[in-house]
Amino acid sequence: MQEEAWNAYPKCRSVVKSPYFSKFFMSIDTIHKADNGYSENVHGLSEDQLAVRQVEFIDIASAATDYWSYVVGRNNVDLSNFQSARCGRGPLLEGWQDLCNPVMTAYKLVTVDAPYWGFGSRLEQALMAGERSLFLESHRNCFAWIDEWFGLTIEVLRELERQSDYALNMKLGRPCSAESWMTEEESPLEGGKSAA
Repeated sequence: MQEEAWNAYPKCRSVVKSPYFSKFFMSIDTIHKADNGYSENVHGLSEDQLAVRQVEFIDIASAATDYWSYVVGRNNVDLSNFQSARCGRGPLLEGWQDLCNPVMTAYKLVTVDAPYWGFGSRLEQALMAGERSLFLESHRNCFAWIDEWFGLTIEVLRELERQSDYALNMKLGRPCSAESWMTEEESPLEGGKSAA
């Protein structure tokens, strides 16, 4: 699988293709909005697209799990009991979307096209279920790990991105410039710990 991603906050786009299945296509378009999740048609879909669209609300405070949640990984933090020590956010009780401030919704539009006879529709369904679980777990983790990132400066965040990029390229065997790499002693994170 090959993924290309563009991040121009508040909009992001990822496109996934496979060199082995030339007709396969998957895209994930995200729009972040400071609202409680009830905006209509934020992606500006046509009438035809709206007619086939399926809307799913993903509640990060929900304790619901499915097969894909176990495959993706399971965050064991109960967000109905969690409260941030650094900023006081939480717990996320029933109806939290309408009670919390600030609140943000990541509107995700997932498009999957696997036009292969015999397995295409099953592949599309499996990918959609997997993406749903991935979104749920990653956004749960984002909230549960708030004390690790709340208050970081943009400079520190950019350095974390550079470190992650360097570490990923090294794992993939792609040499890259070490200019952006910091030693643990040079890291701006608390205690000099490196994120990569």
